[in-house]
Amino acid sequence: MQSAMVWIDTHCHLDAAEFDADRETVREQARAAGVQHCVIPAVARANWDTVRTLAQSTGDSYCLGIHPLYVRLANDDDLVALATQLQAHHADARLVAVGEIGLDYFVPELRTSPLAERQEHFYREQLKLARHWQLPVVLHVRRSADRLLKHLRAVGQGGSWFGIAHAFNGSETQAMEFIKLGFKLGFGGAVTFERALQLRRLAQTLPLESMVLETDAPDMPPHWLYTTAQQRQAAVEQGRNAPGELPRIAAVLAQLRGIPLEELTEATTHNARQALPRLDALLV
Repeated sequence: MQSAMVWIDTHCHLDAAEFDADRETVREQARAAGVQHCVIPAVARANWDTVRTLAQSTGDSYCLGIHPLYVRLANDDDLVALATQLQAHHADARLVAVGEIGLDYFVPELRTSPLAERQEHFYREQLKLARHWQLPVVLHVRRSADRLLKHLRAVGQGGSWFGIAHAFNGSETQAMEFIKLGFKLGFGGAVTFERALQLRRLAQTLPLESMVLETDAPDMPPHWLYTTAQQRQAAVEQGRNAPGELPRIAAVLAQLRGIPLEELTEATTHNARQALPRLDALLV
């Protein structure tokens, strides 16, 4: 049964190997649940062609970039290749952003030399490419908000940006700084956990016009798919997140804010189109 409400999953790795066995079914189930559109970000040079082809086949959109977790395997030739890809496909309406890019200071190896500096180099160079091609950016923010903001201000020379701070989990002060620069903040499965006290406070208090919805599927499962370490030791498998979970995640967010679900879908769809302006031509 088709849902009457329309949702946009602004961050869904539909190309991931976890979906190889049933990708078309997963996408159809999401569509039946009202998920009209998925944004599929790349993570490395190896999957640029994959996300583009997939977005074209499913009627979704894609981003091209090098994820911070993949910089250890990347080299400067990949930045040159990214520039070539952005030039070659800039006219493709389904290319909506440069991403997923950013900084990750959660992984110990990535916050120490030489990978800490390498991350910043790749991040900054990809920001320059986004600026050159006038594309939004989709940011990976993991214990790195202040450094991300520093480079955004430097590369942007004080100007504003379009884009999304994906899976945002920083402070309210940091959230407002991203918002001032023009970003929307991505909320997904993490907000469904009662123990995520700070994130749930942000979900309640941040301006509604600053929020977009995402799943990060197959990762970042909501609480109803999550298994504890003890359960995993007992051979209970982690539930696979999927774009079809988005409406249920949204229902939690709407409840936290005390607003009707219809109000949330209208606002977050509008916000996604603001963050990624090329969606306007795709969502007709």
